[in-house]
Amino acid sequence: MTQAFDPLASALRTLQLEQAGIAALEAALLGENGSDLKQNLITAVTMIRAATGRVIITGMGKSGHVGRKLAATFASTGTPAYFVHPGEASHGDLGMIQPGDVLLALSWSGETAELADIITYSRRYGIGLIALTASAESALGREADACLLMPKAEEACPNGLAPTTSTTMQLAMGDALAIALLEARGFTAQDFKAFHPGGKLGARLAFVRDVMHTGEAMPLVNAGARMEKAVLEMTSKRLGCVAVLNSDGTLAGIITDGDLRRHIKTGGDLLSSAVETIMTPQPMTIDADSMAAEALARLNAKKRSVLIVVDANNRPVGILHLHDLYTIGVA
Repeated sequence: MTQAFDPLASALRTLQLEQAGIAALEAALLGENGSDLKQNLITAVTMIRAATGRVIITGMGKSGHVGRKLAATFASTGTPAYFVHPGEASHGDLGMIQPGDVLLALSWSGETAELADIITYSRRYGIGLIALTASAESALGREADACLLMPKAEEACPNGLAPTTSTTMQLAMGDALAIALLEARGFTAQDFKAFHPGGKLGARLAFVRDVMHTGEAMPLVNAGARMEKAVLEMTSKRLGCVAVLNSDGTLAGIITDGDLRRHIKTGGDLLSSAVETIMTPQPMTIDADSMAAEALARLNAKKRSVLIVVDANNRPVGILHLHDLYTIGVA
């Protein structure tokens, strides 16, 4: 009797085999079993950083699909890159590859016939060639200036045919190379924002200065004022708070709707009280050049809804409300 198919067992087996492939890749980077992957990774990073042109990524079949993703990752993290299909390269697209570029070729076997012309072209015109392959003795591996040699690993496909573990390892190695370049260049979140202006990620990368309320929209009151004035300011500006200023314009404290409710519960003449007796001193602040995502994290961590934006001298320059972050799609 045929045993019933278990999709969960199949899925877990796939994940386990692909995890084993990543583990083997990590071991190779650590130099185990005599692997020189670490040195070739360093060489590859050095080659790309020294290049005056772009990274040209190529590959056929599933390796090509991985290559397209890597080209997008490189380009979005500060390393100009694009994908060239090896078949199209043989029919005119070799002209896209110029001296000063670096070629990253993906082929698990290293013997992909469609790569022959692009490899030959790179050697003829002195274009740096980085191979990402599982065979150092292949046509691709032998010609490469740096060979990122993938350790042998079992494919998750039970027939050992469909690229699964191998493409996961290619993708991981390519990501490792891209992130190493990102860190080597000191590529920051601000740099990242320039390439990701749209969508939810773009919103999270917005600056506080892009979202905060400034100028006349800021609810402000001077220390020494009575709460009657503070309440009027809070009501007219509709941000649920008012910032209290010292005589030199620096931030003394904040009064929020919550502060008003707590005072009302304790009794007393609220409106005639001095703002200093109601305010919370040393409130949460942030600078205008911080990212919106950081502002959201601070508000969530302290369960607050308002941040005072201050300059280097602790003078308020804006007010940021949690709802502003919701509005632009950060949360």
